[in-house]
Amino acid sequence: MSIQKSELILNKDGGIYHLNLRPEQISNTVIFVGDQDRVDQVTKHFDSIEFSIQKREFKTTTGVYKNNRLTVISTGIGPDNIDIVLNELDALVNIDFKTRNIKKEHTALSIVRIGTSGSLQKDISVDTFLMSDYALDLNGMLQAYEINSIGHPTIEKAFINQTNWSEKKAAPLLISSSSGLSKKFNSPKIKAGITATAGGFYGPQGRVLRLALQDAHLNTKIDSFNYEGKRITNLEMETSAIYGLSKLLGHHAVSLNAILANRANGTFSKNPTEVVENLIVYTLEKLVE
Repeated sequence: MSIQKSELILNKDGGIYHLNLRPEQISNTVIFVGDQDRVDQVTKHFDSIEFSIQKREFKTTTGVYKNNRLTVISTGIGPDNIDIVLNELDALVNIDFKTRNIKKEHTALSIVRIGTSGSLQKDISVDTFLMSDYALDLNGMLQAYEINSIGHPTIEKAFINQTNWSEKKAAPLLISSSSGLSKKFNSPKIKAGITATAGGFYGPQGRVLRLALQDAHLNTKIDSFNYEGKRITNLEMETSAIYGLSKLLGHHAVSLNAILANRANGTFSKNPTEVVENLIVYTLEKLVE
């Protein structure tokens, strides 16, 4: 049964609605960055540029790095944007736009996020590279989908109990990275941990300006959570959505973070631009090894 025009929206040139991309314009290896300006920070290292386009906050460039065709996409901020980007990327490779039918042969994308984040633990200092072995979804976006197959109920239950998680909030969901893709980035240069993904920057991450928080002590509870040595190492706004949707859609994903701030110590990187640049180079080199 073909997918209706209201569900799969295509532009006049045949491109998918938000990303404005056609299937031939992307690689099967995709790098996610949040900031549209960071796309050029990555692709300046490419040997050649094949294609570049931008619509809204979604900037996409495809090119070649050391004989490897790669695509870089800016996702913007937050899990809602990831919902758009990942569903549309999946459509580009797994739906026939002419017939509007799902293809019989599934294509799995490899997705690598290069992001920035703040550490929640004193021993994970600024300027560290961190790989998210797991992502803890605290925002509820994934609850719109059938998610029974992707979580880790025992750890999720431990988190709910240790934090006295409010029943009025979406249930936490723990999702692992893709083990095969993660192995590419293992090295003494990178730490690993659980990345918590919030749905906003202020209240959802425990920041107070003029509005009181539902649980003023939640950040402290998150910082101190421990399950058989597993700790929540950092907090950001995209990784759990990337991991969850990738698992559900049959893609491979890993999230790499440049730690620019340490909220436990109250410190911030003295040279954040250099740290991000170093992570970009590290990522590209590991991708093509």
